Amino acid sequence: MPLSFLLLIFTLQSLGPTFSPTIIDSLGGSQQIDRPFNGVKTVCLQQPDGSGDIIRDIFVVTPEHPRYTEGSVAVLPNQSLLYSISEFSSGPGDHATAQIMAVRSYDGGLTWSEPLVLQKNIGQLNVMSSTLRYIGDTSSGDYRLGHFFMMKNSLSDLRGYLRVSQDGGTTFGDTIRFTISPGYSVMNNDRITRLRSGRLIAPLAYTRDVQTENHFISFCSYSDDQGKSWQESKNHVDYSNRGAMEPEVIEFKDGTLGMIFRTQSGHIAISYSMDQGLSWGEPTSWGVRAPESPATCRRIPSTGDLLLIWNDNYEPGADHQGKRIPLTAAISTDDGKTWKYKRNLEEGDHITAAYSSLTFTQDRALLTYTLRNSETNLRSHRFRSLPISWFYSE
Repeated sequence: MPLSFLLLIFTLQSLGPTFSPTIIDSLGGSQQIDRPFNGVKTVCLQQPDGSGDIIRDIFVVTPEHPRYTEGSVAVLPNQSLLYSISEFSSGPGDHATAQIMAVRSYDGGLTWSEPLVLQKNIGQLNVMSSTLRYIGDTSSGDYRLGHFFMMKNSLSDLRGYLRVSQDGGTTFGDTIRFTISPGYSVMNNDRITRLRSGRLIAPLAYTRDVQTENHFISFCSYSDDQGKSWQESKNHVDYSNRGAMEPEVIEFKDGTLGMIFRTQSGHIAISYSMDQGLSWGEPTSWGVRAPESPATCRRIPSTGDLLLIWNDNYEPGADHQGKRIPLTAAISTDDGKTWKYKRNLEEGDHITAAYSSLTFTQDRALLTYTLRNSETNLRSHRFRSLPISWFYSE
């Protein structure tokens, strides 16, 4: 390898996540620069024509902050990106002290601003699990941005709150509670679904006490006034073993809703609603194998197909019924009946990858997900931008 190219690699590694697109272009658009961190290799690749895979590890663990997890990305009206994340400071566990940070990008995710506090810790333990979602009809120019997050006071008190921004995430209004029942209500990151009717759906997994009971049922909170007030579904969904956990809601083309959720049964399960989330039917397997890990499913605006992101693995009897790796993508052209074009986003022996977020801009999919080093338990966060065409190739 020429000495000049070695020097260029050293320069890129020294600049880290803030190197400019012009430097990347000078590589000819086909070179890969590998930069190790915490046992995971970070690949920085960008084609000059914008068709490449952009991978940025923005939030990397430090002794002060041993965990960055549960992210969400919003595409703002000027096409800049707002990326939120839970930043933990007293340890890597779910109940450690945490606040929610955010960064911005003005070049499609190549470079990012310095992080700022998006939501300070107002809980006795933490705030976490951020969702950035427009609460109005963006096609009519309503770009009010909702920030949904969970506030944890104890192992029997986890609540969900919403704050609304009128200025693209610069400032936010007062908190609005969207969970109703007392107890421990879990909503994963990047989970709010806005239906074609305008109804907002917050999918929840609930237990009275995560330490003493630790069996979950799933249902939804919903709002028909753009988040001002909330009601709960008429019934809940249960499942075997530890229950129905970490749900996600999909709106199918015929108006039916599907609530998919994590199980301990070796598959993703699903319950259907025929009345926009007011009530839910008996759950069943969705026919997709999975460990005890959440899945993310969204409709691609440009094709109308469903894109599923999940861990395509199952090891009966293992911890969590198998490792949360690989992180896999698949396409359904028939609203979840069958899946094809299966491709792995992440794979490896010493990492796991889960808790993804997913949104779309122009001809690209924007993902974030947690990378956990299985040897140290430290968890950093990855941003990834891929052309939609990537998901349709074998």
